[in-house]
Amino acid sequence: CEGCRLVGQPDRPEPMERRKLPEAPWIDIAIDFLGPLPSGDYLLVIIDYYSRYKEVEILQKITAKETSERLEKIFVRLGFPRTITLDNGRQFVSVEFERYCRNRGIILNKTTPYWPQENGLVERQNRSLMKRLKISQVLNRDWKRELLTYLSMYYSTPHSTTGKTPAELMFGRNIRTKLPTLRDLSTEAPPTEYRDRDLQQKEKGKVTEDLRRRAKPSELNVGDEVYMKNVLPGNKLTPTFNPKVMTVAAKQGSRVTVQNNETGKSYDRNSSHLKKVVFGNSGQNDDE
Repeated sequence: CEGCRLVGQPDRPEPMERRKLPEAPWIDIAIDFLGPLPSGDYLLVIIDYYSRYKEVEILQKITAKETSERLEKIFVRLGFPRTITLDNGRQFVSVEFERYCRNRGIILNKTTPYWPQENGLVERQNRSLMKRLKISQVLNRDWKRELLTYLSMYYSTPHSTTGKTPAELMFGRNIRTKLPTLRDLSTEAPPTEYRDRDLQQKEKGKVTEDLRRRAKPSELNVGDEVYMKNVLPGNKLTPTFNPKVMTVAAKQGSRVTVQNNETGKSYDRNSSHLKKVVFGNSGQNDDE
């Protein structure tokens, strides 16, 4: 009867439709809000469908204006996505937010109201995130610091579906963490076209600048006694170099550490700001 139909159980859900993997990262993304938390804060969760990379922003207000401003900071770094999948939250269906996305060429894909399963990736990520926050709450830890720790581990852990880390699929490389890797054994980069060009242009600029400045290698050695240049402004009669004698304590490239012979205080200076003491030549003119 009709009454039985009205009070009966809902129909079975239709067969699941799986989303096809985008052709590249940061083309199709999903966003959602998590909260409010006991602190009154909300979490704006942004997930890339290709790499599973995610960004999490902490907000006190979830208005369309605040949401747009936070997304803009992320999009400045990562670029504008082609589509955004989201629910029908008030901040997402507002004219202001739709105008923000339209002006940036972003297409909005809104999920069916009251059917969060349609955006299953976000829902799964939210559950994982909420579990971590609950653990920090039970153990009386700083949940904001725990959030950063969780994201660091998430970025560097292979995803169960793709077999790759979110960072590798998103940026083409794995991020460096506290755990040692084979890359830590060698810092020498492999040759590439852009790396060779970078080296050539830097060397070309170095030669030009060295000629312009008439640069020459420093002859200072550890143990030499030197005068240090007066870098603070003085009067018209203030000498270029302070007459107090310093001793070179260490030298690494053009960076020299000198020590005051009277007070023992150390200073770090460029070698061009030091002049070697040559005893017996105090009466000669020095135009260097």
